[in-house]
Amino acid sequence: MADEPPPRRALVKRLPWELRLLVFATVYLGLPTLAALAGVLAYYTAVLPDPMAMRREPSAPIVRIVARDGSPLNGRGTSNSYVQIDRLPRHLIEAVLAAEDRRFFEHWGFDPAGLARAALANLRAGYFMQGGSTLTQQLAKNLFLTSERTIARKVEELTLALWLELRLSKRDILELYLNRVYFGGGAYGVEAAAQRFFGKPAREVNVAEAAMLAGLLKAPSRYSPAWNPAIARVRARHVLRMMAQAGFLSPQEAEAASSTPVRLVRSSPHRSSAGGDYVVDAVIELLPTLVGPTTGKLIVDTTIDGSLQRRAQGLVTDVMKSEGHKLGADQAGLVVLDMDGGIRAMVGGRSYVESQFNRALKAKRQPGSAFKPFVYLAALERGLTPDSTVLDLPILGAGWSPRNEGEGYRGEVTLREALSKSMNAAAARLNMTIGPRRTVAVARRLGIHSPLRAQASLALGTSEVTLVELTGAYGVLANAGRTLEPHLVERVRTSSGQLLYQRPKTRAEVLVAPKHVAALNDMLGAVLTSGTGRRAALAGRPAAGKTGTSQGFRDAWFIGYTAHFTAGVWVGNDNQRAMHKVTGGSLPAKIWHDVMVMAHEGHAPAPLSSRPATQVAVFSARADPPLMPKERIGLEFVERAIGEDNSTRPEASTGVKPQLAKLRAWIGSAADRLRDVRAPAGRD
Repeated sequence: MADEPPPRRALVKRLPWELRLLVFATVYLGLPTLAALAGVLAYYTAVLPDPMAMRREPSAPIVRIVARDGSPLNGRGTSNSYVQIDRLPRHLIEAVLAAEDRRFFEHWGFDPAGLARAALANLRAGYFMQGGSTLTQQLAKNLFLTSERTIARKVEELTLALWLELRLSKRDILELYLNRVYFGGGAYGVEAAAQRFFGKPAREVNVAEAAMLAGLLKAPSRYSPAWNPAIARVRARHVLRMMAQAGFLSPQEAEAASSTPVRLVRSSPHRSSAGGDYVVDAVIELLPTLVGPTTGKLIVDTTIDGSLQRRAQGLVTDVMKSEGHKLGADQAGLVVLDMDGGIRAMVGGRSYVESQFNRALKAKRQPGSAFKPFVYLAALERGLTPDSTVLDLPILGAGWSPRNEGEGYRGEVTLREALSKSMNAAAARLNMTIGPRRTVAVARRLGIHSPLRAQASLALGTSEVTLVELTGAYGVLANAGRTLEPHLVERVRTSSGQLLYQRPKTRAEVLVAPKHVAALNDMLGAVLTSGTGRRAALAGRPAAGKTGTSQGFRDAWFIGYTAHFTAGVWVGNDNQRAMHKVTGGSLPAKIWHDVMVMAHEGHAPAPLSSRPATQVAVFSARADPPLMPKERIGLEFVERAIGEDNSTRPEASTGVKPQLAKLRAWIGSAADRLRDVRAPAGRD
């Protein structure tokens, strides 16, 4: 007799629990989910305009950007650069599909396979390198959403993508996308991009040019042929290989296109004469986050001082042309801030015509010793003063020992002298004593947002930062320790006067106690009077600042402030090639001095301020015991490990015992033998 089939319930119980969970979730949650989704899609249909009705609208607003006095900086935008998909060459469409969404004609607005592939790539890389968004998702974000990165916005993006797929054909979605996507350089849409980079309409671009345009979509600034043609060509060759893999080109056709020369159109020289093009680019990129998707004519009021901007750009161009070339320095960046955080002048490079990459905002470089004030502020908050002492001697037992440049080690010195003379060993010892994590916390509090590595060499500026965030952090000290956020846009309004954005007034918060601001003013003032920044000193005007030079003379900085302005200067090469011994106290200090002389015209000299405003939320530092009872940092028998957060109170140096005296003498005699040990960064 044949066995009877097991009951259906028994069969279900034999299934793995994961599969059972999936089945029950589908049965019990699927219908409510579908009902909710249908309701959302119906809502979108009722409240959102027909997407195809937008095709005749300008793909970008006409933007008039003005300085703080109302004078024009420049204008950008297009009136109508819309082009129908039937008028575009097939290889241009295929290049975009190969680079951005190869499965575009197969999915329903979102691609599970693409999301899984992006997640796997991110896991392998250890950081976020791919997004997995389809063209439909990108169009949904472009049409209806902001650039905010939240889970809720991502869910809304997916839902809108599905709605677009139900409302429009694939060709319509692709046409709208190609006419609205941002290609960089102020160009919205494929027609504007073809004119901007190649000086021809989109219907005439060849395969090599199409691959270059498609390559821009991943990162318009990084792959821009306007500022880095070499990187743009490498990216274009990668797109050609993807086109061959997708079957759009044969390997022979892809190879032939890779060898085809691409002629780029340079910006007109007269465009950079006003010096505001770096500012205009920054405003154009910032607008979507301030007012969202919009069309029509806009007026953007900036914080820029038009006269200072023109003169600062001219100064950087002239100095780099006359002195930079012979010193092996090709590029520079400059930022000037007022006491409200408004950017009065911003220079992204020596020439906008040659390179549109904004080094003041986007370049992350090692600040060298310009990072040291955060170490010394952390020490001041642990109870030290400018007259406290630290040992400028080799660090033993840690497997790493920084070397001072020029004069060797100086033994026991005050904090004021150690900072003004930029002693590397003293700064590293101080950082290891107070704990690198405390230094990181101080830098974060003052406005450094870039990743920082909590290790001993952090004191010498080995973690990369941008010029604008480092200058803003110094601006907190200039502003008596109060909050200072660098910003460029004050308000955005339509041509009819409707206010779309007004920078909110922020309540001042004291981030640094007044006595610590006064102490740092004293110490950083000594940098200009008797230290490494003497070339930046302003005659008859109190000022404070710090030089910085990274390992191998790859970066040179000067950041400083007065009672009226804070300014930062970076000099170096985009490819990180070493300069000919350019330090922060040379070329950057000269540029800083000259631009600050310009900025202070009409401003009477005033003492550096350490008096906080009234009615503010005062920052309360962690209530730790004082670092040193008698304001000295003594020798520890065992040097602290690199990167360790040493939050315990170190041993005081009061009442030096005989064995400590012998150890100090031994270290002093060993200093000469260890002077050839090099530090990883921070020469001055």
